[in-house]
Amino acid sequence: MYKSFSMELAGRTLTVDVDRVAKQANGAVLMHYGDTTVLSTATASEKPREGIDFFPLSVEYNERLYSVGKIPGGFNKREGKASENAVLTCRVIDRPMRPLFPKDYRNDVTLENLVLSVDQDCSPELTAMLGSAIAATISDIPFDGPCATTQVGMVDGEFVFNPTAAQKEVSDLHLTVASTRDKVIMIEAGANEVPEAKMIDAIFAAHAINQDIIKFIDTIVAECGKEKHSYTSFAVPEELFAAIRELVPAEEMEKAVFTDDKQTREENIRTITDKLEEAFSEKEEWLSFLGEAVYQYQKKTVRKMILKDHKRPDGREITQIRPLAAEVDLIPRVHGSAMFTRGQTQICTITTLAPLSEAQRLDGLDEAETSKRYMHHYNFPSYSVGETRPSRGPGRREIGHGALAERALLPVLPGEEEFPYAIRTVSETFESNGSTSQASVCASTMSLMAAGVPIKRPVAGISCGLVTGETDDDYLVLTDIQGLEDFFGDMDFKVAGTDNGITAIQMDIKIHGLTRAIIEEAIARTKEARTFILHGVMEAAIASPRAEVGPYAPKIIQIQIDPQKIGDVVGQRGKTINAIIEQTGVKIDITDDGAVSICGTERAAMDKAIELIRIITTDFEAGQIFVGKVVSIKEFGAFLEFAPGKEGMVHISKISKQRINRVEDELTLGDMVKVVCLGKDKMGRISFSIKDVK
Repeated sequence: MYKSFSMELAGRTLTVDVDRVAKQANGAVLMHYGDTTVLSTATASEKPREGIDFFPLSVEYNERLYSVGKIPGGFNKREGKASENAVLTCRVIDRPMRPLFPKDYRNDVTLENLVLSVDQDCSPELTAMLGSAIAATISDIPFDGPCATTQVGMVDGEFVFNPTAAQKEVSDLHLTVASTRDKVIMIEAGANEVPEAKMIDAIFAAHAINQDIIKFIDTIVAECGKEKHSYTSFAVPEELFAAIRELVPAEEMEKAVFTDDKQTREENIRTITDKLEEAFSEKEEWLSFLGEAVYQYQKKTVRKMILKDHKRPDGREITQIRPLAAEVDLIPRVHGSAMFTRGQTQICTITTLAPLSEAQRLDGLDEAETSKRYMHHYNFPSYSVGETRPSRGPGRREIGHGALAERALLPVLPGEEEFPYAIRTVSETFESNGSTSQASVCASTMSLMAAGVPIKRPVAGISCGLVTGETDDDYLVLTDIQGLEDFFGDMDFKVAGTDNGITAIQMDIKIHGLTRAIIEEAIARTKEARTFILHGVMEAAIASPRAEVGPYAPKIIQIQIDPQKIGDVVGQRGKTINAIIEQTGVKIDITDDGAVSICGTERAAMDKAIELIRIITTDFEAGQIFVGKVVSIKEFGAFLEFAPGKEGMVHISKISKQRINRVEDELTLGDMVKVVCLGKDKMGRISFSIKDVK
């Protein structure tokens, strides 16, 4: 008999069924939030994986379109690779939970979530986050839980928790916060320039709700929790540490890592590692731990230098940003380009503009979002870190970084009415040594302005790091962390925003949470840094968006027609609209509300297309002047096409002021003639006159 537990969460019922399904998993829960249903499982291998020096955690979020009553589109009617939303959800589940597993644990662990049913007012992503945490906590897998997650929106200045679909549509904030019993462990946010103080209040309002969820999880664990299993520890032997310190004194390791050049530092560490491998060549039991031991020795050295001596590996002050540079228009013929450099981190972003028909179509579980007109893609080739590996397409990290920059820039983009374009920015990582995602925010802002996109305000991003000691009060926040400080530190706190407020946050940590004091200091530090970047560096490269799009970008003019006339413009099986396109060489998009976008590179051709559309959609009145092409000659007159799919007749008596016996005496097929509209004849046809044109 299974057990069921329920609580009220943000006005809806959250129910957790234990031992109902998937009983062979180490931990499994069937989650119900409203009508949203997700199966969350946690499984671990019996033995550790050989030959690795990391904890092998996998997180899966499997979207099934049957959950929203859909059949997958396209030729293949089976779900394929994970959607971007699924990848981002996996990352949001992974980030708060990974630090809560033992650092010396090497058994494979998989957290899997299967979305069975979706109630649009009850987020399946949130349900999966809670499900994974509960499944791992009640399982026998070593996990220092529980943890809990809450989503926060802001409507009319007021916070709403786990917002409904309607609330999300009008919300100025999309915040996700995960917590342990005492501290905040993960923050993910997109915001419409929300002030820093308001963001901090939202974070800790969510943290308070998380405490109620954790108490609820405690009641489940008390009844259903399994005893945690023992495991083989892969901790480095203390004797090895002692031997390494004798051969490599602390001063030597400090000298090896204390440099602002990444390649020099890596060469120094390789020299030390080679020296140790030679010294321990006869101690095979130590060699398998040597890489981890050198890593931990570096880590302890760097952390001690920073926390106790206030020294950073590259010699900077604690609040100092690395050397910055910005430039635009370095790539010819593209619609917009910009490069942003911060120390050994360098990003080039290219902007491409296209008609709205090029917007990305989405086939996911969110019924409210079927397409998006702004796409940000991020690439991270191996050469950017001096390595070699084949390119296999974007991984979860690349997708996550692209989504973060996209989220940061969305609030400042112009609406479709003001700027009727689909927009794609691609950030190419030329060099990487810390916080390329935030460099891509800066480069993308400048690239958009260079392309003539009228953004509301520039956006900049920066990352802060953290080194903690033995107590909550013993810590140091670092501005603009480089790769080594991220690698050996406790936090990567990325914040992007404008002068007016925050547009995006992503916080990764490696410890069991952050206090309010740390979060407040990090947010204040990023505000100070991004203000300097905006006005001290980016503004010098490009101060405002260009007045118009570049010469190689498509030009788009938007006009409005009566929605009831759309059929006239399109014509039977698209005959009319295709004729306009063929005549003018433009591209035409029409929405259901009658908005017509004409896209082309030559203004004269675009104006011609507009003229033809206006002719087709205008109710004809006597006295209007047109130019038509003779397409048919009869005994009684001639038929003229004055717009694609639109014809009228000139009676033989209206061709010339003198009497004529044959139409062919005055007109031949293909002639272009000016006519005046006489209204409609008895047969309902548009009647023209040539002789009455003034």
